[in-house]
Amino acid sequence: MTGAIGAAEEKPRGQSERLVILASSLGTVFEWYDFYLYGLLATIISAQFFSGVNETTGFIFALAAFAAGFAVRPFGALVFGRIGDLVGRKNTFLVTMGIMGLSTFVVGLLPSYSAIGVAAPVMLVLLRLLQGLALGGEYGGAATYVAEHAPPGKRGLFTSFIQTTATLGLFAALLVVIGTRTWLGEAVFADWGWRIPFLISVLLLAVSLWIRMQLEESPVFLAMKAEGKGSTAPLTEAFARWSNLRIVLIALFGAVAGQAVVWYAGQFYALFFLEKTLKVDGATANILIAIALALGTPAFVFFGWLSDRVGRKPIIMIGCALAALTYFPLFDALSKAANPALHAAQSAAPVTVVADPARCSFQFDPIGRNRFESSGCDVAKSWLAKAGVSYGNSAAPGSEARVVIGEESIAYTGDPAGFREELDGALTRAGYPARADKDAINKPLVVMILTILVLYVTMVYGPIAALLVELFPTRIRYTSMSLPYHIGNGWFGGFLPTTAFAMVAATGDIYYGLWYPVIIAALTVVIGLALLPETFRRSLDE
Repeated sequence: MTGAIGAAEEKPRGQSERLVILASSLGTVFEWYDFYLYGLLATIISAQFFSGVNETTGFIFALAAFAAGFAVRPFGALVFGRIGDLVGRKNTFLVTMGIMGLSTFVVGLLPSYSAIGVAAPVMLVLLRLLQGLALGGEYGGAATYVAEHAPPGKRGLFTSFIQTTATLGLFAALLVVIGTRTWLGEAVFADWGWRIPFLISVLLLAVSLWIRMQLEESPVFLAMKAEGKGSTAPLTEAFARWSNLRIVLIALFGAVAGQAVVWYAGQFYALFFLEKTLKVDGATANILIAIALALGTPAFVFFGWLSDRVGRKPIIMIGCALAALTYFPLFDALSKAANPALHAAQSAAPVTVVADPARCSFQFDPIGRNRFESSGCDVAKSWLAKAGVSYGNSAAPGSEARVVIGEESIAYTGDPAGFREELDGALTRAGYPARADKDAINKPLVVMILTILVLYVTMVYGPIAALLVELFPTRIRYTSMSLPYHIGNGWFGGFLPTTAFAMVAATGDIYYGLWYPVIIAALTVVIGLALLPETFRRSLDE
């Protein structure tokens, strides 16, 4: 491409760099706010919309509906990426913002399962799908738009502000949820107050749309169109030609997949782990996560700035490697700090289910109606999973199930209700708490651990937008960068909470779900070191 684009890249046309960054970032913060409200309220949404199934399956279904929005993000990337490469960046992300905002507002109006039955979760999932499609087109547009305004040598810094938006959106959602919870009280919030954060999003939508409408089109895109060098078939050029498809695949498996699982493990899985497994009350868990996010978020900009000097690749690879090496000890330390009574009980009185493997069902029920009472093994495992108790398994072919809790052994005698009551009493005697004691939580240590997890997120996520923008040519940049980003974050990352909790429910080991992000992050390090090119000195003219 000629020097016209290079000149456009060096100096924005008619608008300040601050306006470009502010308008793009603020709009993306709003979209993430909308998207993450659901994740923060997964436990309440499970009760409101999936109350027709057992509690464990209902929670997994709620997480699956959360993941549904991520599942369609690659399709949003294809649809809106193509439009963005054909007609422009600005108008495309105005459309995606409108879809996201209206879908979020309607979630706040949906009747619950108790009011209209199965139609409630169906409508909820449909709205989540619309949100996912919109987000699939939003991120690539914002990142491409900002990068194409950034002067050479500052793309990592400029796009790092876009990278803060996911965390800032989560942080904003946390503040609204915490404020509403505190104002109304837990009982009212769980009944109907949870709708308020969704409803007020319509105000944020209006402000964000107005600010973004002040923007002009990307100068790099305008110069390319003026020279007649735009793509007439961006999907074909991006994915049907091996030379570009190869880079898409390397970007996905050598960078984005690892970045995605580190991001969702460090922010969302950590929150769900605190609430669901460690039994920390929702308000306290939200506050602890919010503090960690506030402490860690500036590092997005730092690592974006650093990537302009040392490169994108080494920072992302180091972040993935650190996560893979330290997740197990960090989450173990988180358990000890957040619920010391549970951690002590697991050490002093480990739980083992002794049963005939042939009589044990897989504990995740895809239909959601199985009460797991056909055998003593099923009753024991479903009850322990519901209680958030980690347990081991011991095979005893031909024998009826029994549960060993420390020195105490409880045998199944054919009465599910009585067996559960005995298990509950034995767990209490062994020191297993029903809830985490607020006064016993080592809050400074919990915040420190959560902040470390957030810092890993900033390492892998801070430079990723600049890397993806620089990997692909202008004429197909929006399309090419959006697909690997949203497959990685929509599928590898978005399904992490659901997959991890299903792994925990199936095995009984509360840490077993961590194998998912650890393995993916490790594979990304191997593939990235071998195949991912360094891009920080590339010109966007290419």
